Amino acid sequence: MAMIKTEDLTYVYSAGTPFEKTAINKINLEIEEGELVGVIGHTGSGKSTLIQHLNGLLKPSSGKVFIDGEDIWKDKATTVATRFKVGLVFQYPEYQIFEETVYKDIAFGPRNMGLSEEEVDTRVRETARLVGIKEEHLEKSPFELSGGQKRRVAIAGVMAMRPKVLILDEPTAGLDPKGRDKILDKIREYHHEQKSTVLLVSHSMEDVAKIASKILVMNKAEVFCYDEPPAVFGQAAEISKLGLDIPQITKVFNMLGEKGYNVADDVYTIPYAVKKLLAHLGKGGAE
Repeated sequence: MAMIKTEDLTYVYSAGTPFEKTAINKINLEIEEGELVGVIGHTGSGKSTLIQHLNGLLKPSSGKVFIDGEDIWKDKATTVATRFKVGLVFQYPEYQIFEETVYKDIAFGPRNMGLSEEEVDTRVRETARLVGIKEEHLEKSPFELSGGQKRRVAIAGVMAMRPKVLILDEPTAGLDPKGRDKILDKIREYHHEQKSTVLLVSHSMEDVAKIASKILVMNKAEVFCYDEPPAVFGQAAEISKLGLDIPQITKVFNMLGEKGYNVADDVYTIPYAVKKLLAHLGKGGAE
């Protein structure tokens, strides 16, 4: 059974006014439990509107959303429960930090779930370790930390609720390359340890290529494709026409193909490129 399922999901902003706009149009999607999905698309493609439907922040104009087999809008109790099942980390989450210590900020969500203080403490410390927050930082003010550390605190606050689905909207936006890689490493580690379903929304094909098991490409309010990375990056030319920048290594292999070399057209990471080149050379490709 799919962890996330949508049926003809449609959302119209400002319906019935001169400013009416269809943000997502008849989205039919099934995401299996345990997937790490990269969600990409240019500005206005519908990706942010889509993810806000998955935990009930937006109510569909038409169509349905199912989380773990339940229609999230079947009644009020289910809608409320969904917001604990699906954790959503907005872009620049560090601006949502407000508690006086790092510990209290991470503990805020679990406490609102009605958990015992012992369970809250366990979750805070486990999640802090997972995202790379040192024990001695827990009693510090989060505002004393660096930008990257603040973001990890904010992400940890959602992770500590142990949602069945974790959605991160542009979690690496505005960070330097080192900070970006640290965040991606922590997301990958969380996914590996918790075995939960993770959706990573990004403009960066490079980021998505590094960690995603599936990729969802949005375009003009609809799903352009949803598949495993090799199948998606095998459509590099079509994706480029959507205004999305493909990974540098994919561009290199496309150029080799254009020059007559019979190399793979679905390369998206350097380790995958090495594997494909070795296989190619082993078949006499050196000629």
